Amino acid sequence: MSTDPLLQPYRLKHLVLKNRIFISSHEPAYPEDGMPKGRYRAYHVERAKGGVALTMTAGSASVSRDSPPVFNNILAWKDEVVPHVREMTDAVHEHGCAIMIQLTHLGRRTRWDKGDWLPVLSPSHEREPAHRAFTKKMEDWDIARVIRDFADAAERMKAGGMDGVEFECYGHLMDQFISPLTNQLDAPWGGDLDARMAFPLAVLKACRERVGDDFLLGVRYVADERLPGGVDAGEGIEVGRRFKQSGLADFLNVIRGHIDTDPGLTDVIPIQGMPASPHLDFAGAVRAAVEFPIFHAARVPDVATARHAIASGKVDMIGMTRAHLTEPHLVRRIVEKQEDRIRPCVGANYCLDRIYQGGMAFCIHNAASGREETLPQEIPPAPARKKVVIVGAGPGGLEAARVAGLRGHDVTVFEAADQPGGQIRLTAQSPRKREMMGIIDWRMAECSQAGVKFRFNTYAEAADVVAETPDIVLIATGGLPFTDVLETGNDLVVSAWDILSGEVKPGQNVLVFDDAGDHAGMQAAEMIAETGAHVEVMTPDRTFAPEVMGMNLVPYMRAMQRRDVTFTVTWRLKSVHRDGNALRAVVGSDYGDMVRERRVDQVVVNHGTRPLDALYFDLKPLSVNLGALDHEALVAQQPQALRSNPDGQFQLWRIGDAVASRNTHAAILDALRLMVVH
Repeated sequence: MSTDPLLQPYRLKHLVLKNRIFISSHEPAYPEDGMPKGRYRAYHVERAKGGVALTMTAGSASVSRDSPPVFNNILAWKDEVVPHVREMTDAVHEHGCAIMIQLTHLGRRTRWDKGDWLPVLSPSHEREPAHRAFTKKMEDWDIARVIRDFADAAERMKAGGMDGVEFECYGHLMDQFISPLTNQLDAPWGGDLDARMAFPLAVLKACRERVGDDFLLGVRYVADERLPGGVDAGEGIEVGRRFKQSGLADFLNVIRGHIDTDPGLTDVIPIQGMPASPHLDFAGAVRAAVEFPIFHAARVPDVATARHAIASGKVDMIGMTRAHLTEPHLVRRIVEKQEDRIRPCVGANYCLDRIYQGGMAFCIHNAASGREETLPQEIPPAPARKKVVIVGAGPGGLEAARVAGLRGHDVTVFEAADQPGGQIRLTAQSPRKREMMGIIDWRMAECSQAGVKFRFNTYAEAADVVAETPDIVLIATGGLPFTDVLETGNDLVVSAWDILSGEVKPGQNVLVFDDAGDHAGMQAAEMIAETGAHVEVMTPDRTFAPEVMGMNLVPYMRAMQRRDVTFTVTWRLKSVHRDGNALRAVVGSDYGDMVRERRVDQVVVNHGTRPLDALYFDLKPLSVNLGALDHEALVAQQPQALRSNPDGQFQLWRIGDAVASRNTHAAILDALRLMVVH
């Protein structure tokens, strides 16, 4: 029997959880037609195989037709969901893992022009800033119907084999009743705390009557909204006591903060550069005051923090949700005493930000997560050993080296710089983004275990590659910034990379023209602003930094809005001219023939990268496939079989920014799905 606090079993009513780690309810946006089908099932089964005690699905599943998802959620109001849930629960249970689902009515946290175009409901007319819908103030028949919908959905989940349900009570309808900021109803549903809690308690009562006592009911609730006039910590603890005293709930999952704005959401679910586990002590205070089983999850990225949470008695179950998106076999690594091999969550939040822009959740550096049906989390050995040469030790090149090494190949990596990392090393120059180096450090450690050989400070030529007599050559040389975008004056501008690398000193009155809309532009602007300079960030788009996405934008805005930074949209930099000791920047508009000028001392252009591909084209005529890639085979995860050059010596492909300017996840995905079948 292990003495590790994390590996101790925990009895929750009739259910014994095999350890103290759970995956909190979250919606990776994998449903198909509102149902948890193959992709969804495979994602949770992989984590069950990895040893987690409890995986919670859906963040959250909708219980009513007039609670339309704003991204791809499970539709728990449909009877057809039951067999899909049953397939998933059976598969998860096979691995000794418990499974629950989170149910909700979104209330005002959705839009009226989604789903069936029904009015958005709330206990007031107050609009949520994030989703912008003006709401219908609920009537008595709305309340009765929604309570019934919750009970129906809970019954479906029990029929589907779930171990229990958790109710979403932060920012969604149940919490909108509890918070005085969003409940403007008269008694019996609004007024004092008793009245404001009447709705969530009525939901719990209706569900308990429907599912019986042998089914778990929990509440993930906000115990402190951190908003003037909202539920504060004192009232939040009392809310927890009321849930306990009702005898209807089996556990509480503690949240601190509010999610109605991007900054609020980011404080609830912190990202890189923000403190880890910022609400853990508060959750412990709630546990001590309420004396009830307490779950908690909010940026617990590492095993040491999780172990402290349990050993210190702050919580009964600790959530490691984004950590499991990155490392599905996290618990197995703990059990096998291989914690040093756990792939680290670097807090990039690519997963959540993608969801909020309508995409699926993918980890920035585990490309197999969410793709478990086609890509393995554990790399299988190859049938035959091959000689593999990789040029470039950025994230894509290192992923290719890791996978090839684990498959048993003889791998050599050429890198022109004296250290690995590529653009990641440049990104990590910003203090808030130092965690990004975890992407590189972990891969270097894995490559070391796999026997990969590195040649740093080596600018590889075609002859160097050919001399290795390779079977496979992978070009992962990345790209270089492209700033040649002006009618005149291209020689007068610098790139965002020039600023980030320190090769160019920031000016004092700077125009940052950013039409790539990615992190490089925002990082450069922030770095310049920190010197005390005036900065104008300009884009021809109708919004700035669209590739950065909402939650990642929050730290940038907090840093720059405190300084002398302005943001200008819908204007395009046309040309730059010398003007004495200064520069005259001419800007125009895609919307008409308007022209403006700026007098500055520095112009920074962020326009993505262009491939550094000379070596690829030198090697192309020497390859058996002439560099060609069979996309059908790639997507189907079949080996590349193109052989168009009978005199060729090796297979040749290029990945990542050596193909086109994209992002870290794309480069790693390229590398994984190519090398895992070769």
